[in-house]
Amino acid sequence: MAPSDRTRFAPNSAAARDIEYYLHPYTNLKVHEENGPLIINSGKGVFVYDDQGKEYIEGMAGLWCTSLGYGEERLAKAAYDQLLQMSYTQGFTHRSNETAINLAEKLISIAPEGMRKVFFTNSGSEANDTQVKIVWYYNNTLGRPEKKKIIGRKKAYHGITLAASSLTGVEYAQKGFDVPLDRFLHVSPAHYWRDGQDGESEEEYATRLANELDQMIEAEGPETVAAFIAEPVMGAGGAIPPPKTYFAKIQAVLKKHEVLFIADEVITGFGRTGNMFACETYDLKPDLMSVAKALSSAYLPIGGVMMTDEIYQVLRDGGDKYGMWNTGYTYSGHPASAAVALETLTIYEERDTIGHVRAVTPTFQAGLQSFADHPLVGEVRGVGLVGAIELCPDKENKGAFDPAAKVAPYLVARAHEYGVILRALPSDGVAFCPPLIISEDEIGMVMERAGKALEDTWAYVHMEGLV
Repeated sequence: MAPSDRTRFAPNSAAARDIEYYLHPYTNLKVHEENGPLIINSGKGVFVYDDQGKEYIEGMAGLWCTSLGYGEERLAKAAYDQLLQMSYTQGFTHRSNETAINLAEKLISIAPEGMRKVFFTNSGSEANDTQVKIVWYYNNTLGRPEKKKIIGRKKAYHGITLAASSLTGVEYAQKGFDVPLDRFLHVSPAHYWRDGQDGESEEEYATRLANELDQMIEAEGPETVAAFIAEPVMGAGGAIPPPKTYFAKIQAVLKKHEVLFIADEVITGFGRTGNMFACETYDLKPDLMSVAKALSSAYLPIGGVMMTDEIYQVLRDGGDKYGMWNTGYTYSGHPASAAVALETLTIYEERDTIGHVRAVTPTFQAGLQSFADHPLVGEVRGVGLVGAIELCPDKENKGAFDPAAKVAPYLVARAHEYGVILRALPSDGVAFCPPLIISEDEIGMVMERAGKALEDTWAYVHMEGLV
């Protein structure tokens, strides 16, 4: 970008310096140079404030993660106290720290039945990348070198590292990066409203998807398929809860073919669906689980992989063949991150955060449903404190807008003007995922502001001749 193009940004302003030096993730770089950043400098509760002092309700909990909202002094103090006592120690070659030990013990105590060990990472992407290594190491140890393929779902999001982006099933995260890599396959997403056939019930749709998975495993050869990964509720791919009976039927197929089940709870874990984990909400029995985001309310980076004892014992036996379990990260189990995560879990219990989620969920879901009759809204979906509306030019036929029209991004931009942060999703969905601490009055504010943005978008699609 030529210097003359930056004249509307004050010299040495944060915006000008951002454009000059900061390469942003998930950003259109040319558009960013033209428009500059939205700079958020402070926050309190469910509200954040930009560098001009404008207030927004953070309707996406940051990136699905800031569960306890902003300015939580107990979390800041937990980090401060831990950094003064022991700022860093590694977890390699038998070293440890008591804070990470306490966190591992706590996680296993609240995890779904069957989880036995925790491996710490720094993000959900790293957790899912590690899942791939675990699955491959597991099968190598068992003498099954061909059993390596991992099946994900289209529209699913599992992260953006090289292996995690191969698990991911959204095109925008893969274009230009030569992913997915070999050994990664994808079946249909579980989106009944969009993909169900005429006259097909949810249960019949779930049966069809289970049969699709079964047929893929048979076609590839069960001896080559190692694992299936799924978010209990699809996040960035659409905020899509599963159809009725879906996971029961999927798990039966996996058991039949001795295929491991990885539950990606990075978004849904720690209360989002009204239970500590969505595995409880949907009766999932995974072999492996990924967690991150709300584990520390995003105050410091931390994630993890939880596994059953059966998985752990095979990894343990792998030492006889390969020596040490030779994988890990410099900051695995970082004491400050672990301290914040422990305090986050303590706050959830002390304040009965899950009870609060259950109490305000009816108001939240009713607010979303209030948009269902709008002529621009094809579907409303959600569970707990996560949901979406899907914009549609033809409700009766479930039509879709041309992606180039950017209808959902337009609504999100208008919502910003009204002071609520939402997120545009593929297929013109708009996601809502507020901090778990949100009150009923604040939910009302979210829905009121989103409603104004929806009306503006309705006017926009008429003006552009899109309906």
